[in-house]
Amino acid sequence: MKNSWLVIVMCAVVLPAAAQTSSAPVVEKGKMLVAANGARLGTVQRVSPDGGAQVIVDGRMVAIPGNTLSATNGKLTTSLTKSEVLALH
Repeated sequence: MKNSWLVIVMCAVVLPAAAQTSSAPVVEKGKMLVAANGARLGTVQRVSPDGGAQVIVDGRMVAIPGNTLSATNGKLTTSLTKSEVLALH
């Protein structure tokens, strides 16, 4: 019986913590996109059907793949650096 309570307590502690750390990114027009190193890239101009973001960086419209985006400390962040973003076609 003691083991059952231990499992219940562990689930009560671990599951809510896991739910908080795995937040999906909210990609919306007008939201600021931040690079991997914390540099601001620009605001989202369009949202792609795949969940990616189109952003104007240094005067160029760049499509950021959705699989590189995450929500980090409440900010829309890409795992790419600015140099990598500018290299995208």
